[in-house]
Amino acid sequence: MRLTTALFLTLFLTMSAATAQEADSSLTVDSTFIAPPDVTPVMVKNLSARDNPNDAGGSILIKWDLSVDDIEGGKVTHYQILRAETSEGEFEEVGEVPSGNSQFIDNRADRGREFYYKVAAVNQRKQEGKLLWQVRSESALSGPVKSTAQWFDMRRLNVFVGMIILCGLIIIYINRAKSGKPIFIRKIAGLDAVEEAVGRATEMGKKIFFIPGISDMDNVQTLAGITILGKVAQMAAEYETWIEVPVSRSLVMVAAKEIVKEAYVKAGRPDAFHEDQVHYLTDDQFGYAAAIDGMFIREKPATVFFLGNFYAESLILAETGNSIGAIQIAGTGQQTQLPFFVAACDYTLIGEELFAASAYLSREPKLLGSLKGQDMGKAIILLALLAGIILESFNIFQLSQFFSVIE
Repeated sequence: MRLTTALFLTLFLTMSAATAQEADSSLTVDSTFIAPPDVTPVMVKNLSARDNPNDAGGSILIKWDLSVDDIEGGKVTHYQILRAETSEGEFEEVGEVPSGNSQFIDNRADRGREFYYKVAAVNQRKQEGKLLWQVRSESALSGPVKSTAQWFDMRRLNVFVGMIILCGLIIIYINRAKSGKPIFIRKIAGLDAVEEAVGRATEMGKKIFFIPGISDMDNVQTLAGITILGKVAQMAAEYETWIEVPVSRSLVMVAAKEIVKEAYVKAGRPDAFHEDQVHYLTDDQFGYAAAIDGMFIREKPATVFFLGNFYAESLILAETGNSIGAIQIAGTGQQTQLPFFVAACDYTLIGEELFAASAYLSREPKLLGSLKGQDMGKAIILLALLAGIILESFNIFQLSQFFSVIE
């Protein structure tokens, strides 16, 4: 009786696999386990393989309609993606996706080579990591297809449009600044106080110290700091006040020295410049802070500028400057250090104010127009955010779709 039942189940399973709709089915059976009947899934339909759009080549996009057994019968555990270089060649598996997925991107398709694809709907069972049985139905062939590179990524069209608008605004305001038309830039107290701080040092007959941070020239905050240094040094040269710039990086020393020298030339006082006004101390973070603190205590400058990238040494430097009664103007993009500068300094440039300082102080048309154009771009983004919040809150229009990746 037991032998008869086993033969009947084997015969039934073979007949089911043979009558599957245009399917190429295979069965892997554990020698101690017999698969139940009617487990072969119906193959997928409408298989398509095409070049993956908006890329640099090397990938193929494969799509298909889910097997009806994936939607209704639950007979599909996953899909296997098979590939060959010829329609009659041997197909190899290049990937698989879980049931419920209807697309796959083959990222290993060499650019310019033709490939053929099939998708197999697979049903299998495992027990304790051991495969008990597996059946699959292969789809019809799709191909040939080959990957090519595209010139433009259309998913980033919104970024391109935004860039055009921003560049247009910058050009408009640069031309407006060159024509002499007034451009409003809000007051920045720390920058308005620069001339007062330099004048105070002149009246007291004491030094000005300019600290450009502890980072090298590859940091944008250092670049912003030494750009402001040029304007401060020019004021100091006009007022015949000694400005000293101790630095912690050799490249910063070379750049700062040239900037200060040029500032003295612009002020008509090239003879007043001394090479030792800009000098190197040490690369060590706290060794640099200790050296500057010692200079503060000994020479008691009237004015100190902290403009650049600072870390844990910020409070040490600012507290020492505060203790000797110096007027201090600080600025950094490091959010963690801003509270220390706010507490210990007279004026603090917060975040982007540091980068706007060169345009604010020099009033050079290109810098001023660029700053105003960027501000207008930010204003447009802010208005779009507010409009989007209102429209989507009342389910009127999804404005956010214009700020996402466009297919």
